[in-house]
Amino acid sequence: MHRYSFFTIVMKQKVALVLASGGARGLAHIGAIEELESRGYEISSIAGCSIGALIAGIYASGKLEEGKRWFLSLDTQKILSLGDFSLSRNYLVKGDRTVEAFKQIVPDSLIENLPIPVSLVASDVIHNREVVMETGSLFEAVRASVSIPLFFRPVKKGDMLLVDGGILNACPLNRVHRTEGDILAALNISAPDSMEVEKPKPLVPQKIIDRLPDFISDKVEDLIREREEDYLSDSVTYASLLSRMTDMMIQNNTVLMNQLVHCDILAEMPMNQYPTFAFDKAAEIIEQGRLLMRAAIDRYEAGPEK
Repeated sequence: MHRYSFFTIVMKQKVALVLASGGARGLAHIGAIEELESRGYEISSIAGCSIGALIAGIYASGKLEEGKRWFLSLDTQKILSLGDFSLSRNYLVKGDRTVEAFKQIVPDSLIENLPIPVSLVASDVIHNREVVMETGSLFEAVRASVSIPLFFRPVKKGDMLLVDGGILNACPLNRVHRTEGDILAALNISAPDSMEVEKPKPLVPQKIIDRLPDFISDKVEDLIREREEDYLSDSVTYASLLSRMTDMMIQNNTVLMNQLVHCDILAEMPMNQYPTFAFDKAAEIIEQGRLLMRAAIDRYEAGPEK
């Protein structure tokens, strides 16, 4: 009998974890991390973008529980109090109050001194390039990564002007540090939409149209088609069109990244499941992240379908 037969040595599976951008949907990252750890996985490195960078910084600093409590305390009044609005033509909110709130949870530190490798992604609008921050101030890196264009004030760093990393790499699977024997896991919270465009209710029920003479029913159906076309065009404004174009770009970027980089455990939340600023739904979103990651782990542990 082998002399080690009486001992069971359990080694945790190491995970390189990627947390995507997506506003308030990023609170799902908290539930996803909790689910991974409760299932016995060890997060050995982490990469994040925008809200994913914020949660990555909180986790790597050992303050996930404190961060969770803070997010759960948010209500509409507290959210509005974080908005230090500006009269600038380039941005709506300075972002200083948000950083101060972050400082209440996590003490500033050098990224390279954190217990696991951390990669935080931003976009440089001057040189049209992705910037991966793995050293320097954690606060500065997170502040740059969460700077939603036209909303938060961009961050100046050297000759760069940094904004939200989601513009160029919303789900940075290719930026997380990998080690021998680890697996790659991610929560993509900007996955393609899950619902079709809502159409207006018909002017006349179909069962009534079917009873009309052909020459009348044809005219009615033409009017209905015109109304549907007008509804779609009239519902689009400059602001909604710009927002939709950005959403489409980010969604397609995440799809392409998932095709380029194989992810062992991939959980996905449709982009239209929660609005960008739905921070008042923290408890619900955190739980949704847990459930999504649970299902993704189950698929991974079940092995490939035969």
